[in-house]
Amino acid sequence: MLHILSRSPFTMDINALLRCVKAGDELLLIQDGVIAALAGSRPLELLLAAPISLFALHEDLEARGLAAQISTKIDAVSYNHFVRLTVKHERQITW
Repeated sequence: MLHILSRSPFTMDINALLRCVKAGDELLLIQDGVIAALAGSRPLELLLAAPISLFALHEDLEARGLAAQISTKIDAVSYNHFVRLTVKHERQITW
């Protein structure tokens, strides 16, 4: 399943998201959700402990001036990769 986080991890229940993910799921951070990719942040620590793959939309990182501050464990991806993820996963949920 593809999970898409579009809200800041500081304004939503990230623990609810973590309870719903399963091994092999993928999480794409978009819009204000890219804040969760900040190196050293508590939300990032929680996400990295989950059995999922993590991606952040490069354009949203750039728009917020965060591209140089994200963890090296997060793959910054383009809109084309975003589309590939949505095609790959028949089931999706947006947080």
